[in-house]
Amino acid sequence: MTGVDASAVVVGFARALRAAGVDAGPDRVQAFLGALTLLEPGLRSDVYWAGRLTLCGSRNDLERYERVFAAYFGAQGDGVPKGAAPAPRLRLVVRDPGSAPRTETRAAEDGVPTPVLADSTDVLRHRDFAGLTAAEREQLRRLLAAFRLRGEVRRSARRHPARRGSVDPRRTVRELLRRGGEPARLRRHARAERPRQVVLLVDVSGSMAPYADALLRFAHAASHGTRTEVFTIGTRLTRVTRELAHRDPDTAMAALSAAVPDWRGGTRLGEMLRAFLDRWGRRGMARGAVVVLLSDGWERGDPALLAAQMRRLHRLAHRVIWANPRKARPGYAPLAAGMAAALPSVDAFVEGHSLAALERLAAVVRGADP
Repeated sequence: MTGVDASAVVVGFARALRAAGVDAGPDRVQAFLGALTLLEPGLRSDVYWAGRLTLCGSRNDLERYERVFAAYFGAQGDGVPKGAAPAPRLRLVVRDPGSAPRTETRAAEDGVPTPVLADSTDVLRHRDFAGLTAAEREQLRRLLAAFRLRGEVRRSARRHPARRGSVDPRRTVRELLRRGGEPARLRRHARAERPRQVVLLVDVSGSMAPYADALLRFAHAASHGTRTEVFTIGTRLTRVTRELAHRDPDTAMAALSAAVPDWRGGTRLGEMLRAFLDRWGRRGMARGAVVVLLSDGWERGDPALLAAQMRRLHRLAHRVIWANPRKARPGYAPLAAGMAAALPSVDAFVEGHSLAALERLAAVVRGADP
């Protein structure tokens, strides 16, 4: 694997980690690349420990790192859990001159062609969901299971103790009283930050059939550990947050299939959006939230109704994002009546056809510039 290829694989791995919630910034990626130059990037254990020691910043990152590494570089041999850490090996300074070459011996010990697996995974990140083989879909599902989606942060009314910020008079006075009136350091507090709620509206109509499974698995991963609500839209509106609460993705998808009655039907986006706003918008679910529509924009109903409901949604939500899997196709233009009617009320119009596109979508949901 050449240096350029290795860098591309490392960058792709870091993006997958960020999508899973690990703060693998450019400085950590550079440290990871530096560590790999001293080791053997063709060996699974070297890649694993170099990444774990440079890309993880806290104990909370370790479990996410395990999941992403297993999905990105492939599972270990038979009988070893997919997320298990490879055991570290001791290095000998002095070797028997007659022993096998270092690379061949250690490669035989590892038995996993890490560069090949990583290169294939990096290619998979950019493949259109509609053209994947059964084996690629299985690998994609493992990568999607490691996703985490976090809404753009906002400052709440609550305050918490902080080193910088405005003076907290109550805590300062209590400190003075505890010291018997002697001068004490001023206590300060600042407004707490919390992520905005995220609402996912996933189109399950017939035109979205090649993408629905991947997008719903993305929604399943996104709904864990965050304030996320998920609905399916087609000819009916179905709230599926409860079905997606199952930890196991396959169990969640089975429960969702039983709950959604309009798989591969028509599309009435305007009516479904009106139903969502009439029932859930009034309750405040969309108010101040980041609302994401994952749809190709095909509309069988009245485009004027969709345009009116999109304006209602835009007034309620903090941000409206539309992810269209067909946007990535060469020569695409939003000429479909529904898509053209909705776009004036959309804050960010992004792609949704591949794993890399969903990673960019997650960044936009967190507040990045599309």
